[in-house]
Amino acid sequence: MISAELELLIAQLKENGEMRFLEAATEEQIVFFERKNEIVFPEKYKEWLQFSDGGECFLPAGVQFYGVAHKPLIDVNDNCRPNDSYIVIGALANGDPIVFEKGNEQISIYNHECNRIEDDEVYTDFFAFLNDLYEMLGIGE
Repeated sequence: MISAELELLIAQLKENGEMRFLEAATEEQIVFFERKNEIVFPEKYKEWLQFSDGGECFLPAGVQFYGVAHKPLIDVNDNCRPNDSYIVIGALANGDPIVFEKGNEQISIYNHECNRIEDDEVYTDFFAFLNDLYEMLGIGE
């Protein structure tokens, strides 16, 4: 079950662009993935996975999210991350990975060309990231 907060974010996303949401991951699939890979996802990202296990927002060129049961799958060893303490959960159309640091709820965008995370591209949680997508991508400007 998804929260009212996520339902509102999903409705806002749908109003502002073309989305492709995938079938939800089950709680069992998420727990299995976490145990197998010795990680714990941020709570609000887990909730997203239980709505859409991956997916794409603002097609054709926006954001792609990875899943635990549907391709593209999260690769915990993805080389497009700042270091081994981060997990890549998606990417912007320009190729910059969307990451979270293990043990942290924050979601960040890793600028792979400059090899750093910019202060203004760190979000308190996954929902804050989703809430900023429209402005971040410059859609409607």
